[in-house]
Amino acid sequence: MKLNACCDETGIEIRFHGRGGQGAVVASKILAVAAFFEGKFVQSFPTFGVERRGAPVAAFIRIDTKNILIRSAVYNPHHIVVLDPSLLDAIDVFSGMKSNGWVIVNAKSPEKTLDLQVSRKLTYNIAVVDATAIAVKNGIGTKTTPIVNTTILGAFSRATGLVQLDSIAKAMEKSFGKRAEANITAATEAYNSTACYPTDAISHTKQKVGV
Repeated sequence: MKLNACCDETGIEIRFHGRGGQGAVVASKILAVAAFFEGKFVQSFPTFGVERRGAPVAAFIRIDTKNILIRSAVYNPHHIVVLDPSLLDAIDVFSGMKSNGWVIVNAKSPEKTLDLQVSRKLTYNIAVVDATAIAVKNGIGTKTTPIVNTTILGAFSRATGLVQLDSIAKAMEKSFGKRAEANITAATEAYNSTACYPTDAISHTKQKVGV
């Protein structure tokens, strides 16, 4: 069983960034369960401290083909998932990120993330999906406060190939029971509509989108 190509001897580390109430912690748990269903060893845990609605929240995942002994926070993630695009200006979501991983962002367009990638001379791949619109369409949360956590997992699967969409759907069924259907539909729609920008194509992409 082989993990994503950017895997090293410590396995794959993933960091979710969201705001309180958006479900970043739940998303990390669902992804971990999905990887577990595929026979992998997993860890999933949030940052510690007081969480309040709207405040930045981080959640961590480790996925490996062997037992995971490390227990620290994820400081050098292979992949990053950003549930709220406003966090790109609020905190350093890219802190410690390893080269050539994927940054999956809930956004209508890639311009902001592409601009940060070039201005900071970072090397990573970018995947963008309008998870907010998809969540609203499928009635996940409300129109004013959509919950995008399950939707963006479809984008993660599409971009990284690390965990299969079917496994994510199975994990949602285990977590939500009868309420899973809308979440699975949203994740599938996100999977099919995610725009991926590999790092070696970003220069061309910036010219195309006019960044």
